[in-house]
Amino acid sequence: MSAIRLLVLGAVRLHGRAHGYQVRADLEHWGAHEWSTAKPGSVYHALKQLARQGLLVAHEVAPSTAGGPPRTEYGMTERGTQEYLSLLRAALSSHDQRLDALSAALGFMVDLPREEVLGLLRRRVCGLESWRAGVLDHYDPERGPEGDGHIGEIMDLWTHTAESDAEWTRALIRRIEGGAHAFAGEGGAPFEGLLAGDA
Repeated sequence: MSAIRLLVLGAVRLHGRAHGYQVRADLEHWGAHEWSTAKPGSVYHALKQLARQGLLVAHEVAPSTAGGPPRTEYGMTERGTQEYLSLLRAALSSHDQRLDALSAALGFMVDLPREEVLGLLRRRVCGLESWRAGVLDHYDPERGPEGDGHIGEIMDLWTHTAESDAEWTRALIRRIEGGAHAFAGEGGAPFEGLLAGDA
């Protein structure tokens, strides 16, 4: 999954309508340029591509008073909202998601109801446990990585990564069950102070 796709759709959705600079500023404010492929050029490219695919709609607005060219603002289409929610759900539930896509999904998880997020994260834990069990069919951690030569180091990495990832996800589940964060339908403003203009 492309993290930039999820990030751009989510940022536009937060504003209702946003131009490229706003989306880019939001993502930079969140540090996404450090942990994902959300670099300035890729943000503008993604906006145009998503508009071509019918997931965003482009609106030209008046030129700036300084005489610059008209800015293009983007808004979500119904298909764009469906794609965004589909990407969000997949990134939260998949055990084999890239870290940047999972990070993007964590940033937008509050767009979903609390119980749905808990279900998606539990599915993620099940996937991690199942994947780790599959590795253990071919690797005995009691014997250690040396027993399988240098390939054993890979299997050792996989089993430890899956185990720590599952434990981290279980801890997140406990925090959410304990009332952490404001999710969709619970009132409040979960993104208050998180847009670049609010700083």
